[in-house]
Amino acid sequence: MTQLKSMALGAAVVASFGSAALAQEQWTMTTTWPSSLELIETDRHFVDLVNKLAGDELQIEFYEGGSLVPSGEVFGAVESGTVQAGADWPGYWAGRDAAFSPLATTASLFNAVDYVNWIQEWGGAEIYNEIYGQFGMVYLPYGVTNNESGFRTNEPIVSLDDLQGKRLRLSGLEQGRLLEQLGGNQVSMAGGEIYQALERGVIDGAEFSTPNVDWSGGFQQVTSAWATPGWHQSASVFGVMINQQSWDALSAETQEKLQIAADATLLWSLAFTEKRATEAYQKFQDAGIEITRYDDETLNEVQEMANEVITTTACENENSAKVYLSMLTYLEDYARWRDASAPFNLGRTPNGPDIEAIRECAPAE
Repeated sequence: MTQLKSMALGAAVVASFGSAALAQEQWTMTTTWPSSLELIETDRHFVDLVNKLAGDELQIEFYEGGSLVPSGEVFGAVESGTVQAGADWPGYWAGRDAAFSPLATTASLFNAVDYVNWIQEWGGAEIYNEIYGQFGMVYLPYGVTNNESGFRTNEPIVSLDDLQGKRLRLSGLEQGRLLEQLGGNQVSMAGGEIYQALERGVIDGAEFSTPNVDWSGGFQQVTSAWATPGWHQSASVFGVMINQQSWDALSAETQEKLQIAADATLLWSLAFTEKRATEAYQKFQDAGIEITRYDDETLNEVQEMANEVITTTACENENSAKVYLSMLTYLEDYARWRDASAPFNLGRTPNGPDIEAIRECAPAE
């Protein structure tokens, strides 16, 4: 009898383990970034956390950008369910909906802390999921960087006049329109193509990301000048697109673990990239790169032009207007405490677009 009970217990244990193994979800996730660019470290950090937190329920197998599908096709791969998840920079999908542009970056508006505040406490997370949800996806923002480096060229850019006629690699819908108003020409290309384009003289200069990412791209080898600050992208957000059906197949507990991993990675990414950017800045100096900075008068002029471009672009698309209205409402609200706590506050309150002009273009609540 004892032997029979032992056999039954053993069978139950085996069945239990078998059920647990069957219950574990296996996801494939890719990214828009090749392993040569340091932006991929944020994706890896998130995947590592998920596999540690939810390893019994979910395991994610991660593939670098280009290994499964071209970077520009990651959106479609997630939307169709070809892969369960894909890491991105939302601005790459502005051709599908202009609202993806401010979900990725802003021209002279948000800094990194603004994005974190807005996402976490001022309704930003819901906005991301509303826009991505229109394409059958859930979105978890999990990466943020502060302003980008600026343009890297071989002819120094000191004033806005120096942008005249320049062919510059630049991402972003509003950013491209702003550059055109300043007399430059936007050239769009993937990050992995920039080095060769600079080397061959196909473009006159380029922006890509923060100093550490630019260094990993080898841009110090093919340019000699660097114009700061990166007014075109005052901060950037990164995250993961998740196929809605794949998300719905997870338990509520597993979904919560993914959210926890995303929140933790979001905070980590800010400190990580700021430390790495500081180290890379010194590397560019040591490499003999000529670093210039626009004066405050120039930056004020850019701000005014950016405000006009933002308003015009927002009013061409209701989703875009809704995103910007939410952002500006946050800035207006947070300014009460941020300005009162100066100079110990978390960044400036920008003299941004007219919120009422954008409210008129946004869909009625």
